[in-house]
Amino acid sequence: MVEKKNDGIFWCKNCLNASTRPRITFDQRGWCNACQWMEEKSTLDWSHREKELVDILEKLRSKNGEHDCIVPVSGGKDGSYVAYNLKYKYGMNPLCVTIKPPLELEIGNKNLVNFQNSGYAHIHITPPYEAMRELNKTGFIEMGFPYYGWLAAILTALVRISLQMNIKMIFYGENGEVEYGGSSELKNVATYDIEYMQRIYLSGGHEKVLRKSGLSESDLYFFKFPNEKEVKNSNLEFAHWSYFENWNSYRNYLVAKEFCGLEENKHTNSGTFTNFAQNDQALYALHAHMMYLKFGFGRATQDAGIEIRRGSMDRDQAINLVNLYDKIFPMEFLELYCEYYQMSEKEFFDVLDSWVNKTLFKKDGKFWQPRFTIT
Repeated sequence: MVEKKNDGIFWCKNCLNASTRPRITFDQRGWCNACQWMEEKSTLDWSHREKELVDILEKLRSKNGEHDCIVPVSGGKDGSYVAYNLKYKYGMNPLCVTIKPPLELEIGNKNLVNFQNSGYAHIHITPPYEAMRELNKTGFIEMGFPYYGWLAAILTALVRISLQMNIKMIFYGENGEVEYGGSSELKNVATYDIEYMQRIYLSGGHEKVLRKSGLSESDLYFFKFPNEKEVKNSNLEFAHWSYFENWNSYRNYLVAKEFCGLEENKHTNSGTFTNFAQNDQALYALHAHMMYLKFGFGRATQDAGIEIRRGSMDRDQAINLVNLYDKIFPMEFLELYCEYYQMSEKEFFDVLDSWVNKTLFKKDGKFWQPRFTIT
């Protein structure tokens, strides 16, 4: 058993994953399950999993030029990497699908166009703007999830498109629970189902948010899963690409940059020291900051953990960067957030304050400062 410090929070002895991270586990050394997986996959015989992938792809492969799988993309590194491998390494014909995000960023739009121009069939789905806004606002208030509607749609809308086009497999990027810390239940399982999506990715609150939004059935079409029987009869399956090969976000970035036109932000992204990930929308910075206020770790902690586990940063360097960046509120987007949610600044900060873990933070004026010291 690892002794808890700092009012019940402690950190992985290898990376900086916090004990407050949902579903995370630690071994007797004090290493989180993401770092344990890092060790395990370094000695894993990936050839068996690649054979499993090849067998799946052979069953899916279209004989008449139809699209044989779906890849959700934003123009970022991971979706681009998955699509590139499916098309050019394995000879598949993927259909790439983007759910238009709220509060799009210029660099994100540019990267999506660059991806489209690099040679992929692509569908851009734009759910009703007001429905997306209302679900995001409801998720912000009720779940502490500022882009909940969009998060739901990258699951639900893709299921609908798959059923309409009779495509049997959706390939998402990494399983963040396994790679970054959380549930390890899919570590050795190739495919998963909608129940897992609802429980893990939508935090068990999907029906609650839909209900509280007060939206009509027609407005909710792209935000709801089709009925269970319809999905089951379709034989639709879902997989994370990270199950089939040793996932490496930095390698994905290099591949996407070389072959799919990915460009970095000119400056470091809000709340972190990197500039090449999560560049599609302004709400991600708020999502990461709320993660920090709820659990005591933010965007810099996540990025630092990735760098530690791939061997490009030591823990002391990571602590310094996290102390510099994690607590930064994305002030440059404040007016945009208030306008989008149709809230006054006070109403906005009242919602933010309602989600703060007050055991971990104390208020200093408008903003919150940590009570804890990373050790």
